[in-house]
Parts: sequence; C-alpha cells; structure tokens
Amino acid sequence: MVYNVTDKKIAAAIRTEKDFSTALKSRVDVIFLLHSNIITVHQSVKEIHSAGKKVFVHVDFAEGIGKDRAGLEFLARQGVDGVLTTRTNIVRMAREFDLITVQRFFLVDSHSLQTSVESIRLSKPDIIELMPGIVTKKIREFRQLADMPIIAGGIIETEEEVRTALKAGADIVSTGETSLWNLVI
Repeated sequence: MVYNVTDKKIAAAIRTEKDFSTALKSRVDVIFLLHSNIITVHQSVKEIHSAGKKVFVHVDFAEGIGKDRAGLEFLARQGVDGVLTTRTNIVRMAREFDLITVQRFFLVDSHSLQTSVESIRLSKPDIIELMPGIVTKKIREFRQLADMPIIAGGIIETEEEVRTALKAGADIVSTGETSLWNLVI
C-alpha cells in the first residue's frame, strides 16, 4: 500500500531547540524529531500538532524511551504520528500502535543495498528513507523495487540537491538545512 504522509516535498529534520522553533514556523507539514527524550516529547508533540504539522520521533535516538513495545506504546499515547528507525523489529512492533513507520537505510555499498531490500521484505514499513539522500542512482533503483513513498535524507544542503533527489524519484526530502524548509517546489 502506498502511504502519502504529506503533499509537501520537504520534511524538517531537527536536532536543536532553535531548529524546533524554526520548523514550527516553516512551510513544512512534517517534523522529524531526531533527538527527543521522555521528558520533552509530550510538549513537543503538542506544539507540533498545534502548528498543524505531523510529528515523527526517531526511536533509535530517543533518550529515556525504550526501544521496545512499551516505548512505542508510550510514544503512541503521547500522540506521535509515526516513528523513524533503522530497526526491523521496531517497524513490526509499531504497527500494533497504529504508528506510521519510516525505516531508514544507509546505502554505502552493494551489500547494504541487498540487506536493505531484505529488511523491507521482512518489516514492510509504510515508508523508507534512503541515506544519504544524494544517492540519486539508488533512489531510482528503489523506486522500481518499492511500492511505498521514498524519503531522501542526509547530507542534503542545497536547493539543487533537493530538486535532484525529487527528480530521481524521491517523494519527500528530509533536511536539517533550515534555509530549505520554506522552499517552494
């Protein structure tokens, strides 16, 4: 099933409080919390939803939140729309709590490409994120293999790189570069 998380082409990948404030005011409608914690996640979700945006928590980096069923249930109860992870077991468990799943893959060689394809078959995430996002050749290959949206993320720092990733077949570009968050595509 193809899942459309956003009609916009940019998602804000944030790590700092300053970036959080900038993302809330930007044109994006999806925010990826790359560094969150058990103390602040509830307030962050509340503020993001109040701004009319969806929130995804990167489970692998969430401090104080277990990388297990209880951690995912906690995030669901906080109102998180979805999770990002590199872990196949997290993707599978997240479905129990109706969380949208984004599974991240780092493509560094042909072996990582093969293991990524196998992981997709096992976990069946809603969306995959291919990193780094500037590997447009691999985006094209995954577009042929995967019947799901593709996010290009990582090391995307210019408007040209955003456009190149989208032209290669990515549905969304995830970037921490604040100057790109208001880009009109």
